[in-house]
Amino acid sequence: MKKQYKLLFEPYILANGAELKNRYVIAPMTTYSGAPDGSVSDQEMDYYNRRAAEPGMFITACIAVSKNGLCFPGQFIGYRDDIIPRLRELAQTIKQQGAKAILQIQHGGRECQTDLLEDGTPVSASAVPSPNTGVTPRELSNDEIEQIIADFGQTTRRAIEAGFDGVEIHGANGYLIHQFFSPHSNRRDDRWGGSLEKRMAFPLAVIEEVKRIRDLYSDQSFIIGYRFSPEEASEPGIRMDDTYTFVDKLANQGLAYLHASLMDVESKPRSGSRMNVTRAEALRDVIGDRTSFIALGSIHTPDEALAVLEKGIPLFALGREALMEPDWLAKVAEGKEDTIRTQLPLDSQEELIIPDGMWHAITSRKGWLPVVDAK
Repeated sequence: MKKQYKLLFEPYILANGAELKNRYVIAPMTTYSGAPDGSVSDQEMDYYNRRAAEPGMFITACIAVSKNGLCFPGQFIGYRDDIIPRLRELAQTIKQQGAKAILQIQHGGRECQTDLLEDGTPVSASAVPSPNTGVTPRELSNDEIEQIIADFGQTTRRAIEAGFDGVEIHGANGYLIHQFFSPHSNRRDDRWGGSLEKRMAFPLAVIEEVKRIRDLYSDQSFIIGYRFSPEEASEPGIRMDDTYTFVDKLANQGLAYLHASLMDVESKPRSGSRMNVTRAEALRDVIGDRTSFIALGSIHTPDEALAVLEKGIPLFALGREALMEPDWLAKVAEGKEDTIRTQLPLDSQEELIIPDGMWHAITSRKGWLPVVDAK
């Protein structure tokens, strides 16, 4: 290993005291490959096992906390106790190789596919059509909101019973928690919407419920993280100054880490009071030393990962890069970083152990990964 990359391998202690063996986190990626009953499939188990040796922390694909929150075909579910044994196998698969196992918990809201829902109608903060599906959701009642908050808690209980080291609350990428924070999708005028403060109410209530369940069934060693998207292009939409206010609040919630969902870690804000630095640097400054921070987005090489850490951001995450290159960190350790795969050969599914549903989604989705015809 080249000396300059030593920092990538250094242990790190999260804000709650949990120790990670290195600074590398595998970001959550949807597999589209769950078993028909909503449990973890054998192909998914093999996929996680192939990648679990390297990171200090491995965040799973998102698990649906409610029956009306299913978002993808093949998504695994967290709203029934009978899935706990298979979740336990997944947690053990990740943990036995030294990584912290984190279950990402999510509700799709208006992004749910209609054919996956019992009544065919997605729900959301308000009846505002999804820009992705064009479907107009039904506005949630107060009782339904309270039930979904409880569902996040019960899925956390199942994660604890299954032996996961923690959960990541998915408040990013346009899903339900994000929809409540966004002025584009949240047009309510009750306790759950209107002002910026009221748009923070739902995500903060979810956090409080997850913490309450942690305290009932585990202790402070159980990791609770929160993932967020910092900015929206829509009008109206989330602006960076909204996010700075929200992240300032999140940093005081006793969370183990915050995780910024970025397509490019070097991207700069489109708006706000800190447009002269990258989004990641601006968020780092807001968070300070109150909790841990993970940044990701188009980090391909160890030099790019090192640049993130040298900016005072303690953890970097790889998503697509870990999909293409399961041996990313091993190649850095062996001084073979020049051989890190940055393209996905169309004959590599078996070698890389990528589940069928995930492989189909990758190869049919133009631009998400650089795909080439052959090795």
